[in-house]
Amino acid sequence: MKDFLNFIKGNFKKLSFGWTLTFLSSFGQTYLISLYVTEISSEFAITEGTFGAIYAVCTVLASFIMLTVGHTVDHISVKKVTAFTIICLAFSSILMGVSHHIALVFISLVGLRLTGQGMLSHISMTILSKFYDKNRGKALSFSSLGYSSGEIVLPLLLTFIIDWLDWRWGMILSGLFLLLYLIRLFLTDLDHFNKQLNRGRQSSISLLKDFGSIINDKRFLILMPTSFCISFSVTAVIFYQYVFVAQKGWSPQLYAAFFTGYAITRLIFSLAGGLWVDKFTAKKMFRIYLIPISLGLLAFAFINSIVGALIFLLLMGVTVGMSGTVKSSILAEVYGIEKLGAIRSLFTMFMVISTALGPWLIGLMIDANYSIETIMISLFVFVGVCALNAQRIKNIPTINI
Repeated sequence: MKDFLNFIKGNFKKLSFGWTLTFLSSFGQTYLISLYVTEISSEFAITEGTFGAIYAVCTVLASFIMLTVGHTVDHISVKKVTAFTIICLAFSSILMGVSHHIALVFISLVGLRLTGQGMLSHISMTILSKFYDKNRGKALSFSSLGYSSGEIVLPLLLTFIIDWLDWRWGMILSGLFLLLYLIRLFLTDLDHFNKQLNRGRQSSISLLKDFGSIINDKRFLILMPTSFCISFSVTAVIFYQYVFVAQKGWSPQLYAAFFTGYAITRLIFSLAGGLWVDKFTAKKMFRIYLIPISLGLLAFAFINSIVGALIFLLLMGVTVGMSGTVKSSILAEVYGIEKLGAIRSLFTMFMVISTALGPWLIGLMIDANYSIETIMISLFVFVGVCALNAQRIKNIPTINI
């Protein structure tokens, strides 16, 4: 831990930039957008199920756009890519706040998902993965703390704003806050990150060939399902968590208090994951980091008291905390860093698609009156199969950078 603290102290300016991007990505994450679901559905006279369907379509569309823009971090200066992404995220938030037609809501959601959840996370993880080698795990774990910080701070703040003013002001003020960050961005020296840029931009044909070769490669079939299953399962459970709480007869207030435990656990294991990746390699951690959430799903399914929820949330925090560092580090270890932006954009596309499919498919199961136990066991089996598939990574050689 002393080495970790010394590393942070010596690299704080660089690491804090990565942390800021993951923190700001919160404005496009499901857990923050979910605060507005009821109000938006009421405002535009649609059901929450209809809004969920729109949200899924927007998320999938954003994931495909992500595939066409994610490679920009490989050959355009970090400051330019980040500034453009922040402007688009701010515009999307403000547009949602002033929208008076469902078509504008659709456009806003695409922008929020693409630039928030997609690009800001992508930029942070890609540039740090490229810049750091021996201490890559520590750098990525510190950056991942932005996610936990957002989960702890922003829901409380925005809930207060929504209750005090209304949901529209929540969106508008979020956008204005993002625009204010541009002042800080333009005063920040990021030239050190540009040393890893490639010369020239890939043609569309070349990019498609790269994507085709990645998808047809054995490594992709090992790495992608694991990344997909985490986002799929976590997003689905969080999206419907209070539906499950009501069906179990648990206290929503107590569950909300337990959710803070999830955020804290995620924060702790974001740090621990970085230390372990640097000590044991991402390949070894990749083989075991799905185990905690698997056990948590079983606890949620079979423990009738609210203790089952607490166990699930804490174990989910362990896996999700480690996942950001492990998933980003494993790509650098297995593929190298030359085209890491393009490679991560492809994996991010599938991750974003999973966050759309999770709520949709689990919603269908809920509508079909499947029990909570059946839903959780189904997710357990899915995660378990992906965990078994992940064991194949031991036969994949590590690329020396």
